[in-house]
Amino acid sequence: MENSLLNGWEGRYLAYYDRLGRFADGSHDLGHFQRVWRTAKRINQSEGGPANELVLLTAAYFHDLVALPKNHPDRRDASRISAERTAALLLSEWGDFPADLVQSVRHAIHAHSYSAGVEAITPEAKILQDADRMEALGAIGLARVFYTAGQLNSALFDGADPFAERRPPDDTQFALDHFDMKLLRLPALMNTAAGRKMAEERAGYLREFLARIGQEIGGPSAAG
Repeated sequence: MENSLLNGWEGRYLAYYDRLGRFADGSHDLGHFQRVWRTAKRINQSEGGPANELVLLTAAYFHDLVALPKNHPDRRDASRISAERTAALLLSEWGDFPADLVQSVRHAIHAHSYSAGVEAITPEAKILQDADRMEALGAIGLARVFYTAGQLNSALFDGADPFAERRPPDDTQFALDHFDMKLLRLPALMNTAAGRKMAEERAGYLREFLARIGQEIGGPSAAG
């Protein structure tokens, strides 16, 4: 699709969010949507362009239309609800959105969530999933871990056993546990070669952070 057409759709989505006002969750805000779109576009280009860019753009901007806190009982359903609401929004808000692409957008959004456990089948869903998971890695991922920990009122780490060497890890209680429980596992879960390469580089940054914080705490780290 021509850049002018994509830019036009992106402008509509930006105007929509401008009308909605401030985001309640700073880790699932407009900046997050824009970064996911840029990453998805980069992965798609690196992979030879298998995905429809309008589907990618739309799914990137609306994949977290409904963003529930990590400790919410309906957290696993958030991507399904977002997918359904986005499909309805596309048909009601923008009558000229290609109707034959709505289901592709719906699936990409539903499948993007780590907690939902939905298999990504289409190129768009696979690339969106990789791009969204990239947000949990690197410097952005590091910032989001501790932002979320603040929201959940959890501790930075267990002072007696910061790297869960003598206890079961629990990232609902300790932010540092989230690295081993989820973040450092993400590179192996990427769907695309481009996504894996990018994820490994960003995971390396997190390992460096773990090594550094281990030094500052005064004990070994789980960075290996």
